[in-house]
Amino acid sequence: MSGKALLRFLTCGSVDDGKSTLIGRLLYDTASIPTDQLATLERDSRKHGTTGTDLDLALLVDGLEAEREQGITIDVAYRYFSSPRRAFIVADTPGHEQYTRNMATGASNADAAVLLVDARKGVLTQTRRHAYICSLLGLRHVVAAVNKIDLVDDAPAVFARIEAELRAFAAPLGFQTLTVVPVSARFGDNVSVPSERMSWFQGPTLLGWLEELDVSRDRAAAPLRFPVQYVNRPNVDFRGYVGTVASGVVRAGQSIVVAGSGKQTTVARIVTADGDLAEAQAGEAVTLTLTDEIDIARGDVLSTPETRPEVADQFAAHVLWMAEEELLAGRPYLMRLGTATVPVRITGIKYKVDVNSLEHLAARTLHLNEVGFCNLDTTAPVAVDAFADFPATGSFILIDRQTNATVGAGMVSFALRRATNVHRQAVTVDRAARERLNAHPAKAVWFTGLSGSGKSTIANVLEQKLHAQGIRTYLLDGDNVRHGLNRDLGFTDADRVENIRRVGEVARLMTDAGLVVLCSFISPFRAERQMVRELFAPGAFVEVFVDTAIEDCIQRDPKGLYARAQAGKLKNFTGIDSPYEAPLTPEVHLQTQGHTPEEAVEQLLALLGL
Repeated sequence: MSGKALLRFLTCGSVDDGKSTLIGRLLYDTASIPTDQLATLERDSRKHGTTGTDLDLALLVDGLEAEREQGITIDVAYRYFSSPRRAFIVADTPGHEQYTRNMATGASNADAAVLLVDARKGVLTQTRRHAYICSLLGLRHVVAAVNKIDLVDDAPAVFARIEAELRAFAAPLGFQTLTVVPVSARFGDNVSVPSERMSWFQGPTLLGWLEELDVSRDRAAAPLRFPVQYVNRPNVDFRGYVGTVASGVVRAGQSIVVAGSGKQTTVARIVTADGDLAEAQAGEAVTLTLTDEIDIARGDVLSTPETRPEVADQFAAHVLWMAEEELLAGRPYLMRLGTATVPVRITGIKYKVDVNSLEHLAARTLHLNEVGFCNLDTTAPVAVDAFADFPATGSFILIDRQTNATVGAGMVSFALRRATNVHRQAVTVDRAARERLNAHPAKAVWFTGLSGSGKSTIANVLEQKLHAQGIRTYLLDGDNVRHGLNRDLGFTDADRVENIRRVGEVARLMTDAGLVVLCSFISPFRAERQMVRELFAPGAFVEVFVDTAIEDCIQRDPKGLYARAQAGKLKNFTGIDSPYEAPLTPEVHLQTQGHTPEEAVEQLLALLGL
């Protein structure tokens, strides 16, 4: 990149504000378009263009055929260009609301943002949403380009009104710099040269602002953060820890500590493909060797002993929800923070943010593109920092455990509980001892199926049989626990998730007590049944799918619930207006049609080995 300082920035804003055209204009004005691409642009402008006989500069960026046909940007498009003074990598991000996740991706790697506003439309909801996400993701330098200024009458007054509205909205967002520039991306006014038609504006051009912007963050002066990506063992004589220095400086001979365990050691070598280094700074990918053999794995974070990150299993964070399916508090997701991946639950949503007013609103769930302030609970401690201080160890993504899709992005605010403060109490009498006393293994037998499928009846008959054999049991039934432990929960999807989480924890405690616990719950979602399964040792959890056709369940309808649900008098009823996700690989699959509960129990007894 010719040794020039590099600036990464993104363009964002609402749909059809002219982001792609603006980038095309920057490429054109800085002579960053090869001759063959110009020829292609002329041809494509005639075929797909929206600017008459003029070049349609947006086509330089809108590379996907679907985008060209619709005239919109769907994916994040990255382009490199340079001016005599600076090199740039620009991310053109989508304006449509359903592609907000793509915009967040572009913002996560940027130093600054160009926020476009259509002068004819003014500040829109998506404008505010993108400005807020820029703030959440740590961008502190924003230039608002009021585009298509040539298409409005009384341009100075329109510009002044939009500028005032932008500054009022952005005031609490914490931007270090906010500059507003009137531009015409199509004709080049105030993009790279001052506009002769806008003599009333005395501010910088857009390119001039980008060239002058000082985003030099002295990350090398920040405390050391080295997330370990993997352990390199090419032979028995070499063990190296590979990763990228996220912040600070690491030096050979320096004392470092593993954040999670607190084990301290010394850097022996800093290894690269080009030879050893005396030191490595933020942004450099290196391999560290250490003077001591200590337990380090992917996901660990190395730091200086004096400036360790927090090690916590509970923390508060802003979460941007990116999935069509709503966020369900209590449901297990995977969290990828730095190089670590751990199961996580959102234990509570403190509030969600109205992107128009920045008001905090009560919420029990988050929908697509909503931002909420949440409490999270990981199954294992992780090294975290506040995102404002250390973006690399303060930001994370949430992954759906069933589909492996990214469903959310988060920014840590603070730890709620240091993992080092809470430890499991060692006990002398454990589950194995209780199993020996009871003379039978402890198990959780989990019955799942539609309402009316016969789960409770079969579980009750099974308990009678086991009790007669001298086996210590307890039956947890869906209706019974809602009279006490879960009486505060309703039947929304979020409440169903929390209902099963609580029951799973109780069932685990009961198996620790040496009991065979029989759990009869609709438990409609695979994710929650998997969450419960993971609480138990291999072989201690038996999933029993009581498979009864919904027509038979409706015909039985012992409580009249299906009739009420079909009449619209009972909402969120499984099988009618709330889904049931049948088990894919249950340990036991009971087909109830043509079989009595006693016959089902005999089949179960043969399989349980009790």
